[in-house]
Amino acid sequence: MNPNQIPYILIGITLVLGLLIGFAISRLITQRKIKQEQDKADSILKGANEQARLIEIQARDNALKIIQNAENELAQRRSELNKEESRIQKRRTELDTRLERMELREQNLNKRQSSIDRRSNEIEKLHSQHMEKLQQISQMTDAEARQLLLEEVEKEARGDMARIIRQIEAEAREDGEKRARKLIADAIQRVASEHVAEVTSAVVPLPNEEMKGRIVGRNGRNIRAFEAVAGVDVIVDDTPEAVTVSCFDSVRREIGRRALTRLTVDGRIHPAHIEKIVKEETKNVEKIIIESGEQAAYDAGIAGLHPELLRMMGRLKFRTSYGQNQLSHAVEVSKLAGILAAELGANIEIAKQSGFLHDIGKAMDHNQEGTHAGLGAEFCKRYGVNNLVVNAIASHHHEIDQETVEAVIAEAADAISGARPGARREDLEAYIKRIKSLEELAASFKGVSQAFAIQAGREVRIIVRPEDIDDLDATRLARDIAKQIEETMQYPGQIKVTVIRETRAVDYAK
Repeated sequence: MNPNQIPYILIGITLVLGLLIGFAISRLITQRKIKQEQDKADSILKGANEQARLIEIQARDNALKIIQNAENELAQRRSELNKEESRIQKRRTELDTRLERMELREQNLNKRQSSIDRRSNEIEKLHSQHMEKLQQISQMTDAEARQLLLEEVEKEARGDMARIIRQIEAEAREDGEKRARKLIADAIQRVASEHVAEVTSAVVPLPNEEMKGRIVGRNGRNIRAFEAVAGVDVIVDDTPEAVTVSCFDSVRREIGRRALTRLTVDGRIHPAHIEKIVKEETKNVEKIIIESGEQAAYDAGIAGLHPELLRMMGRLKFRTSYGQNQLSHAVEVSKLAGILAAELGANIEIAKQSGFLHDIGKAMDHNQEGTHAGLGAEFCKRYGVNNLVVNAIASHHHEIDQETVEAVIAEAADAISGARPGARREDLEAYIKRIKSLEELAASFKGVSQAFAIQAGREVRIIVRPEDIDDLDATRLARDIAKQIEETMQYPGQIKVTVIRETRAVDYAK
């Protein structure tokens, strides 16, 4: 062996020994870890077994408790069932006893019923015998006697009803008239209008008679130009120093009157100047309409209305009804409605607006179809007026039903304003026609002998035939005639209907 190789051999042996020792140590460590893990697993398994044993014991205890509670509950229910069964048995016994008693009573009742039937038959026989004797004595059948008795009772009842109705109506009329008279008097005194209103005149005064020829112009060109531009008719007649402007539209008539007045004062009358003057006066009248509407709303104490509503109300300045200016009438109705609403505890603002706008439909163009109440309500609804006010406008002539007390107040205020003394005038022909229609309407009812309209048509007196109309029918007739007058006639204020039934007994001494 080479001495130089010995160290290498020793190193190799050392390495082999080191590997063997490391392997042995590693194996020992591994065995220890395995043993520790096995001990740990045994410990966990032991704990799990003990815990499982405890859970099992606890589950058995709980099961025993549940079983015990169920047995207790079952025993309790058995006890209750036994008690209920005993109560049912007791009730059954009582019912059997009652049934036996009822059967005994039914038997007794049957016996009594048979005796009652026998007695009833006997009574019927006696009654028929008595009726035959009564018919022989009175010489009347049963139906005739019953009819006579009913007629007497009905006559007496109708008389009592008529007296009661008259008494109730008298009391209600007395109380209602006192209250209404006070409210109306207070309202009229507080409004205290100094005059009715001015009536728009369609007559244009002239400085001299020569001006008529200048108005007509050569071959009538000036008057034709004026009528075409202004939309009115100019009447040149024998009236000294005056011509008449005629038109169904009150606004156009006012424009024509103002324009013709300016032309006669200025003296320059020819087609070009006529057109210029008419345009200027149209603007002026439109301005007056707007200002009049705003002033009327201010006088009535109403704010917040749409400008188009105020402009339409301003047109009423040139509209009259029986001589009463409609714009002043609207302001007066608004004030009266506000006063009445305050006295009655109603909504003052709704009542005032309803009174102010109730006749706005009269300012509409004639080409629009419909009544002024319906047109006015539709127009106001279009511009955001309260629905309660719209209903009051549409119903103030009873074309639709009135939904609020404010609508009734507006109608009453309208009647007060139109019916107070001096408020309106009526031409003779229309007055005679209305009076004649009133008498004919009253005379058309059955049983009426004569009818007379008195007190300028404020009252109609009706004389009836007493053999056709009794007291109760007289009351009904007065009510029916009043209702018919309300539905078919137009009149200011109210009409009193008086039915007179007079029985005269006449005999002669010989």
